[in-house]
Amino acid sequence: MTIGFASRAAVSGCVLCAAGLLALAPAAATAGPGVDPRPRTPDAPASLLYRPGTHVRPRAGAPEVPDLTARSWLVADADTGEVLAAHDAHRRLPPASTLKTLFALTVMPALPSGIRHRVDPEELEGIGPGSSLVGVAEYRTYRVSDLWNGVFLNSGNDAVRVLAALSGGWRATAERMEEKARDLGARDTRVKSPDGYDEPGQVSSAFDLAVFGRAGLRNPEFAEYCARAEASFPARDGGSYPIVNTNRLLTGADGVAPYRGLIGVKNGYTSHAGNTLVAAARRDGRTLVATVMNPRSDDGFAVYEEARALLDWGFDAAGRVTPVGSLDALRGAPPGGPEAAAVAVPASASRRDDADGRAVWWTITGAGLLGGAGVAVYLRLRWGPVPKD
Repeated sequence: MTIGFASRAAVSGCVLCAAGLLALAPAAATAGPGVDPRPRTPDAPASLLYRPGTHVRPRAGAPEVPDLTARSWLVADADTGEVLAAHDAHRRLPPASTLKTLFALTVMPALPSGIRHRVDPEELEGIGPGSSLVGVAEYRTYRVSDLWNGVFLNSGNDAVRVLAALSGGWRATAERMEEKARDLGARDTRVKSPDGYDEPGQVSSAFDLAVFGRAGLRNPEFAEYCARAEASFPARDGGSYPIVNTNRLLTGADGVAPYRGLIGVKNGYTSHAGNTLVAAARRDGRTLVATVMNPRSDDGFAVYEEARALLDWGFDAAGRVTPVGSLDALRGAPPGGPEAAAVAVPASASRRDDADGRAVWWTITGAGLLGGAGVAVYLRLRWGPVPKD
């Protein structure tokens, strides 16, 4: 069979194109499909925490990570955002009243603490049966700061209802909470009831709750409320009564030893969520935040002891573990991007810089230019200069 000129030129050009691709292939290989180019923590893919199981990267002399019963947990450096260790960090679970951290982050900036408000009976409608209450009364006037004490100390769903009414309504507040979560890089949270009351489809994760707790600590007003052990709450008759924070790591109530250096943040419980807790502590200039979701222990106070173990480990492991991720890893990422990518990332995938994501297009372009040049050279050698029009 005889190969015509056009065919020979095409074959030669293809050979040169292939050579160009082979020459540039190493650069393209570094940007394989599924690699997330946005991790903020060196040497730790942002998608690592989407994989099931426990993740910790100990160095020489690092203490052994505690054996916990919680379905999901995480401990991170609140200053840098580095995740020191985690177990099923993005597992979506009911958050109970720890969701109130996101509620406060969303609503607090728009409501000055000195505002006084007379409660309308309609604002207290819809509170779920069995809800924790601080004792908000109809037609009683409260300062916004009183209501925040009710939220943080007594986990009062009645106080949440009134603050949500002042902030545009129940449904609008839930929508704004989800928007706030996305802005913070918390992609696992779905809000159906801003007070954390069990509702179908309402979920969060140890990762997201740690993000909320860390963000709250950066707000002086939030930090003050979540660290407060006791306060006075206005009574219906015009007097007041004491309320005590239900976070036992803070107060040492019910036989739970207070944690040295604890600075908040929020506990929760529902029959569906079990016990949940976001806890933060500061020692020797270092601040850690830990999240524990639904311990499977028979001990009703296991959530506090498991958080204690995580914080103790985190302080002991300082400087002796390599971070497994970052609480900033998903901030600014497109919705669904990192999570979808996590399915395809192999266990051996390493960090990629943003520049690597550009390898594919310039590889293809370069190969095309080399191939085109090869065809031109072949034509000139075979037939001489090409006539011009």
